[in-house]
Amino acid sequence: MIAKSMEGLVNNNSVIRQMFEEGQKMAAQYGAGNVYDFSLGNPNVPAPKKVEETIKKLIAEEDPVVLHGYMSNAGFPDVRKKVADSLNRRFNTSFTENNIMMTVGAAGGLNCALKALIDPGDEVVTFAPFFLEYKNYVGNFGGVLITVKPDTETFQPNLPEFEEKVTAKTKAVIINNPNNPTGVIYSEKTIKSIASILEKKQEEYGHPIFIISDEPYRELVYTGAEVPYITRYYKNTIVGYSFSKTLSLPGERIGYLVLPSEADGYDELFGALTIANRILGFVNAPSLIQRVVAECLEEKADIAYYAKNRDVLYEALKKYGFSCIKPEGAFYMFIKSPVPDEKEFVAKAKEYRILLVPGSSFMCAGFVRLAYCVSYETCKNSLPGFESLAKDYGLI
Repeated sequence: MIAKSMEGLVNNNSVIRQMFEEGQKMAAQYGAGNVYDFSLGNPNVPAPKKVEETIKKLIAEEDPVVLHGYMSNAGFPDVRKKVADSLNRRFNTSFTENNIMMTVGAAGGLNCALKALIDPGDEVVTFAPFFLEYKNYVGNFGGVLITVKPDTETFQPNLPEFEEKVTAKTKAVIINNPNNPTGVIYSEKTIKSIASILEKKQEEYGHPIFIISDEPYRELVYTGAEVPYITRYYKNTIVGYSFSKTLSLPGERIGYLVLPSEADGYDELFGALTIANRILGFVNAPSLIQRVVAECLEEKADIAYYAKNRDVLYEALKKYGFSCIKPEGAFYMFIKSPVPDEKEFVAKAKEYRILLVPGSSFMCAGFVRLAYCVSYETCKNSLPGFESLAKDYGLI
């Protein structure tokens, strides 16, 4: 009865969502305080106070017909200008409102970018481990996702393999920086190397190859780490951003795309992006929340809260003999499984009411992802369970 393309997706629903739903059931059975659910990247930090204040102010003072009405498919021009001005101040760029399209979150933006760029059979390259929905987003438009295997020592992109896998069929490359699930930041050196490879490939194949940079975790960085702003290194770039994590607004579905004026075919491509926003059914980004984020561009969630969670977990897990890279950004930890089959480890962790996501969900078997965007109490109270797990596997 349903479309054949949906059958596999229905039968193999997101492991992350399944774990989250299982966590809800376990919480009802054992009590929420006795279940340590690290499965879903759902921010536990409240939105900055200015968000709520701005919502109240707008509702009280603005014309409701305009506030809740349609606008250009690209979004309110004044909102887009404020976004451009903020980026210019922070990254020494020179964007205007004509380089910005407001989107229904980063996911909506990525789908608009892919719709605008790829035809059936075109290839899109990405680096494992990666957010597995990329495969579905590319598949939505008949594209083929090509995966570059991970360097499991550093989790920086495997550049020699990347160069091999960029072919005449490649239309785009998706990067995620800071990275979900590893928390690694791709360095300036890495970004420059990716750009250099693509410059050569564009010349060889005679067509543009776009980087689609997925950056919902850009503001979530620790100890002074910096995320390179990629349009400064490569002109054929579309940056996708979301306020879901940095303002703790995942359910509001608000973000934007950036397309530099220097990009090949800028006028045609920006037109395609805005039309994609309409024909994919988004029409425009939510009107009220566009106005809200425009007044909160200098705000961000409490990074110290996430850093505290990261530190208590990282230090304990290392003490217990687990192996993982200390995250530089985002709110995920990618832990090496003590056994080759990480799904076995995930199942064992559930015996201690600890919920983790297998790395195979991110095309990187042998690891598990821990999302530490939870309460500090959840992190602290989970430690005896992790210690018991370590003893079960002879790590201590």
